Amino acid sequence: MIQTLFGTVEQEPTLLDRLKSGVQKTRAGLVGRLEDMLQGRKEIDADLLDELEYTLISADIGVRTTQEILERIRERVDRSLVGNAAELENLIREHLLEILQASEHAPARVTQPPAVMVVGVNGSGKTTTIGKLAHRYLHEQRKVLLCAADTFRAAAIEQLEVWAQRTGTEMIRQKPGADPAAVLFDALQAARARQADYVIVDTAGRLQSKANLMAELEKMRRTAARVIPDAPHEVLLVLDATTGQNGLEQARKFTETSGVTGIVLTKLDGTAKGGIVVAIARELNIPIRYVGVGEKIDDLLPFDPEKFIESLFSK
Repeated sequence: MIQTLFGTVEQEPTLLDRLKSGVQKTRAGLVGRLEDMLQGRKEIDADLLDELEYTLISADIGVRTTQEILERIRERVDRSLVGNAAELENLIREHLLEILQASEHAPARVTQPPAVMVVGVNGSGKTTTIGKLAHRYLHEQRKVLLCAADTFRAAAIEQLEVWAQRTGTEMIRQKPGADPAAVLFDALQAARARQADYVIVDTAGRLQSKANLMAELEKMRRTAARVIPDAPHEVLLVLDATTGQNGLEQARKFTETSGVTGIVLTKLDGTAKGGIVVAIARELNIPIRYVGVGEKIDDLLPFDPEKFIESLFSK
């Protein structure tokens, strides 16, 4: 709240404020437990390290990252670089930030209009994410075209159309059952003709284990490249944060078959296992592009490693 001559004015929440609200459960499950565990303890012993290991793995930080953190702690204890248990929280914070920053890739220069293909399993929040992403681009004064390439379910086209109407975005569609690559071809041609800034491509939700459906994604990628050089310029994998380590396996399979360039992690506000953000970055070296922290249309936030870690650890 800001007090002015004309009364009290609501202050717009910052990105950090919104992230803090969105990661409350993860903060309680990770940092809250760390603080409780370290309170009043001075000696770094085997029992403390065992408790720390359990806490990190429970937050879905990942076994690999957890072992790295423990190894770093042991090394610094042996070299007398860590004096007491209270210093461990800062050490953990620094290591998690290093992992997230290392996975960040600078966006490549692309030909206009950039094609953004959105992939994921059923129920991950893919269509909703597309609507929110369109809203974000429009808010940046960009012209957006949606491509309804999920032709397996008539309901999928209808759901995307609802978002197109809600955001005032044009959409290219064909009849249910049409070849998704053909719909994509039409959409990219239309985008060039209409001078769109972005084309956001909805694809059918699919299990990463279905080889034929994953092959279809590759066909769409080849089709896109024939229309616009280097397309698709971004392949965003939508993951449900509440799935934890299952999300990591999904990301691994999709990366192998569809060239994922970034992750959108949805429902982060609904889980205490937001540490999956770190596991994905560490295991797959894929940047997190956006996180979903609520159901409102503007609850898709750009991911910032420093802000994310600060939202977890700041008092």
